[in-house]
Amino acid sequence: MAAAKIRKGDKVVVLAGKDKGRTGEVIRSLPKENKVVVSGVNVHARHRKASQENPQGGIDRKEAPLHVSNVAVVGADGKPTRVRFEERDGKKVRVAAKSGELING
Repeated sequence: MAAAKIRKGDKVVVLAGKDKGRTGEVIRSLPKENKVVVSGVNVHARHRKASQENPQGGIDRKEAPLHVSNVAVVGADGKPTRVRFEERDGKKVRVAAKSGELING
């Protein structure tokens, strides 16, 4: 399997959809589905009926996955950048395509 360009813990910006322009941190990565879950972005509400373990019921708000093509890593300048892989000191590392600086990971 190819190395992931966007990983858990990365700061990303949404490029398309209703949350376009919003930034957040990747909470979860779903590589098999090519999706990521970003904190505070793409929040969906689910109406829950009252039950034994949740007697109050109510509305559950939860982040839904976004396709990985709709997010980009935030560079040092705060703008979206593409990611490429380079070999530095014998290690394969992620590098911001715009600035050429290392992406911590």
